[in-house]
Amino acid sequence: MNYDEKTIALAVQKALEQMQGEKTEITIGVSQRHVHLSQQDLETLFGKGFELTKQKTLMGREFASEQFVTLVGPSLRSIEKVRVLGPVRKNTQVEISRTDTFVLKVSPPVRPSGEIEGSERLVLVGPKGTVYLQQGVIIANRHIHLSPAFAQKHGIKDNDVVDVLVESIKPTKFFDVQVRVRDDFREEMHIDTDDANSAGLRNGDAVRIIRK
Repeated sequence: MNYDEKTIALAVQKALEQMQGEKTEITIGVSQRHVHLSQQDLETLFGKGFELTKQKTLMGREFASEQFVTLVGPSLRSIEKVRVLGPVRKNTQVEISRTDTFVLKVSPPVRPSGEIEGSERLVLVGPKGTVYLQQGVIIANRHIHLSPAFAQKHGIKDNDVVDVLVESIKPTKFFDVQVRVRDDFREEMHIDTDDANSAGLRNGDAVRIIRK
């Protein structure tokens, strides 16, 4: 029986995946809608000299604060109690899911965090003021955080793109997932609530990196 090159390559890839198994497993972190604020916008929303109160440490230097804001779209429909993450950033950024866009009536692009040029606009309402955000609303791309040790062990570099196999009750495969490598990261893939629901995933579930 003759096999073409594609069939052989697929068989080799499957065998390698089976051998590596747990070595390439990482956990899932489901990202709810949230806001990152600049110092100026933080003070506009919460008052002069205000500082965020840490509620829970997240990834690296980031933390969930005890502060919330309200998002208001062009149709004047709103989403309340959207958590603010710290620390403050250079630019304000709002990360929502595609489902949220149907409520707010906005059309944000899918972008890596920090790439907000030309993105969607929105109004933020806090207890002390209002911010008319001219850009900064995105749907965050699927991405993986890796420690340098894990990345080096598996031959992965910062900003590489990999596929991810999901062996859940709704098996699927995520394509072209961006990798971020940093000293204060742990191994975790971040997806939004829409992706989590579609693949039957919850916080802490295991998925597997597949090298391209």
